[in-house]
Amino acid sequence: MRLVPFLLVGLVGCAAADTDRSAAAPAGEYLYLWTASTDSTTPDFLAVLDVTEDSARYGRLVTTTPVPGLANGPHHTEHEMPADGRLFANGFASGQSFIFDLTDPAQPRVDGQFGDVDGYAHPHSFLRLPNGNVLGTFQMRHDADGMTPGGLVELTPRGERVRSASADAPGLDPATRVYSAGVVPALDRIVTTTTDMDADADYEASRQLQLWRLSDLSLRHTFALPDGPAGGEGLNTAEPRVLRDGRTVLVSTFNCGLYLLEGLEGDAPSGRLVASFPRKDGVYCAIPVIAGDYYLVTVPAWNAVVSLDISDPSEPREVGRATLDSADIPHWIALSPDQRRVVVTGYQGMKHRVVLLRFDPATGALSIDERFREDGASTPGFRFDDKAWPHGGSAKGVPHGAVFSRSGS
Repeated sequence: MRLVPFLLVGLVGCAAADTDRSAAAPAGEYLYLWTASTDSTTPDFLAVLDVTEDSARYGRLVTTTPVPGLANGPHHTEHEMPADGRLFANGFASGQSFIFDLTDPAQPRVDGQFGDVDGYAHPHSFLRLPNGNVLGTFQMRHDADGMTPGGLVELTPRGERVRSASADAPGLDPATRVYSAGVVPALDRIVTTTTDMDADADYEASRQLQLWRLSDLSLRHTFALPDGPAGGEGLNTAEPRVLRDGRTVLVSTFNCGLYLLEGLEGDAPSGRLVASFPRKDGVYCAIPVIAGDYYLVTVPAWNAVVSLDISDPSEPREVGRATLDSADIPHWIALSPDQRRVVVTGYQGMKHRVVLLRFDPATGALSIDERFREDGASTPGFRFDDKAWPHGGSAKGVPHGAVFSRSGS
């Protein structure tokens, strides 16, 4: 596996720390962190932190919920807490995905699990559709010819298959893998990216985007992103994001390019480079989020999360930056429902730590949340390498996907 963004490092139930459970309020704000155990004999788990703004327990561990199996390789969760409180999370190493029931926000439970669906293997990203179902991007498919390009699978909130569609097409590079997606209901479109999680992948295949029709999951077009002045900006297509007009799509690449998509309704879709960031050997720009007219993204070369004003998406401009420690490689970010806080997980100095940022939705300014720290700690953040976990054991944890609870939980 590549170091970034793909570093991967039996029990079902919910166990809470006695002192924390007795103090936990039935309503509040929580942060959920999908966490790998570094001890292959102990389970991976979902960690829950209290992030209620006015709580004396701000940033404290509430509980952990272990999942079945071992060495699942916790990777992506949904990027926002769904309205039904059922959070999908993938274990990319094992190919198993889990559904967490968070309707009792302080006491999660595992309420579903699935692996391959209709021959499609290794789901990577999960997104909610307008009908409430879940769209999964599956990297590959097993068939008589071996591994072929994956596809899209629509699932019910309980993980049951509704329909599926292949990303394969005549003339398509067989190394194509489906990575992530953006759903554009206003245009009856889905945009998917094609970065392969395999370290030996064909880089040229990874510069492709695929355009689908949402209503019937039919594949309409496959097209490649051009490079820019630095060369290679179009490689490793990453995360499509739909802007608040519901029609405009920006796509990031792990090679630190940002592309504005054009012509999604027609027969000649394309991407135009509108911004880029410096690259650093061995690490990659990664997860972005949209907050109104701002685009937030991790830039490891700066050890930072950056905010861009995208009120004119053809000319993004930087308006904010939160710089972390020099050893920190930020990767995953997610936004709180009030758009005032950002959770950050990552690699190297952040491998066993999560931090929060403050975000000003009026100006785009970013800063480190200094209050989010453990008792006696000299630096902000919550550590995963010095804990006796409520579900048992004390193995170091590696948090990856992270999401805030919905407001009013």
